[in-house]
Order: sequence, then structure tokens, then C-alpha cells
Amino acid sequence: MAETLRPNRPLSTADAWAVTAGRAAETTFFFDFDGVLSPVTDDPDASQPVDAVPGVLEQLATAVRRVAIVSARPVSFLRSRFASLERVDLYGLYGLEVWHDGAVVTEPAALPWIPAMSDLADRARAELPEQILVEFKRLSVALHYRTAPQHAAEVERWGHEQAERLGLKIQGGRMVVELKPPVDQDKGMVITEGVRNAGCAWYFGDDMSDIKAFDALRAREAVDPKFFGVAVAVANPETGAEVSSAADLTLDSPDAVAEFLTDGLSRLTAKN
Repeated sequence: MAETLRPNRPLSTADAWAVTAGRAAETTFFFDFDGVLSPVTDDPDASQPVDAVPGVLEQLATAVRRVAIVSARPVSFLRSRFASLERVDLYGLYGLEVWHDGAVVTEPAALPWIPAMSDLADRARAELPEQILVEFKRLSVALHYRTAPQHAAEVERWGHEQAERLGLKIQGGRMVVELKPPVDQDKGMVITEGVRNAGCAWYFGDDMSDIKAFDALRAREAVDPKFFGVAVAVANPETGAEVSSAADLTLDSPDAVAEFLTDGLSRLTAKN
């Protein structure tokens, strides 16, 4: 089969799927979880993937080289939502944890920080307003102010003070401040490594941390003209404009992501 020519930007949906269909055997799909595969909820523990998502991801994994979820959630959480999936890799905590071939691998440099993260969570619960939801993730602490936006400035200030005190990294997000160990790992680094031997890759994201993943696709294209990357933004009123402007294609909800993938699968199977 002759190689499909890479279309010019801006991309159309039809062009993106046509190129992917011609390179399915060397294509990886990456997805964020919250806001992409699941609606964002006031209580993070209540988040569930859209009903159609697990099935469509498993089907997609049989049509392309690889499918992976790259999330700020711990692998344990992702496993609880996608236990039925056999072919999908899971990157938790921005890649500090990886589920692959039935096992979890944790970045060794992050492990010594577990006690400090636990202490930080306790301190946050004691010092921040009770409306702030403190999420302890073993290797990070997320401070959610979605249900109390009037405390946003206080949470931001407290988070930065603790980051400076302990030497932690800060990751902003949709109505959340997250403190992480000073270990070089983010979604962009996950994608950079994940596309090293790929000929095509898609990334679906909705938040500021996902722009680094989009940038990783662009960087790979810059050094390898044969590589084809597709950045898809799932728009939202909180970070949607900035994320959408960095993407090739925009969808308006996790339900739309499921529908988009279902349509794309029909194109992939028809082509191959």
C-alpha cells in the first residue's frame, strides 16, 4: 500500500482518520481520563467513564497498535474503572505509575516522598477551609475547590507556600491545585517516550497539563516529517479556550469522544 500523504494544517476529521487508517499498525491513541473519558464531577471518587467508553477503547485497541490512558489519577483508581480492559495501558499520576502487562511499575525516585505526601494531606485538611476536598493520591495531593470557588485564591496561596517549604512541584488544573514530588515526570514526557517508535499518535485532553502532551506530538513531527500526530481538545468553560487553541480538533464532551471513536472505528475497519 502506498503511504498516505500527511495533510496540511488545519486538519479535517476526514483527513485525520484517513491517514490513521493507512498507519493503524503503527498508531497509538492516548487519552486523559477526567473531562475526556468521564465528565468532571464535584466528588472525584464519583467519576465514572461514559458508558460506551470501555467497549470502544477495547475495540480500538484491536484496530491499532496501542491504546493508553494518561491521567493524574492513581493507577488503582483507573484499574477500578477499567478492570475489564485487557489491551489498554494505564499511566497514573502523570506517569509516576504505569500499568502494563498486568503489573504496576512506580517511578523509584518518587517512592521516598510518600510519607511527606501523607503528612501534607493531613495538614491541608487541618489548615484549609472544610469545603476544600483534599485528595491524597499516595504520590501527590490534590486540593479541589470546585464546590467552593470563593476559596480559590486561598488554596492557590497555601499550595504554593507548601511547595516552596517542601520543595514540591505544583500542577494546576480545573478548579484544583496539585502538589507533586520534585521528580521530572509529566504527560508530555509520557507521550515523548510513548511515540518514540510510533508512526502516528493521537492525544485527547481537556486541561492545561494536556498541552504538554500536544507539544510532544508537535516536537516529534518537527524531528520526523513522516510522523503524524493529532491533538484533540475536549472543550470546557474552564480551560477550554486555551486547550482548544493548541489542538487540531475539538470535541464538546466525553459523550462526543465516545461517538467520535465509534465513527472512527468504522473508518478504520472499512479501510483495513
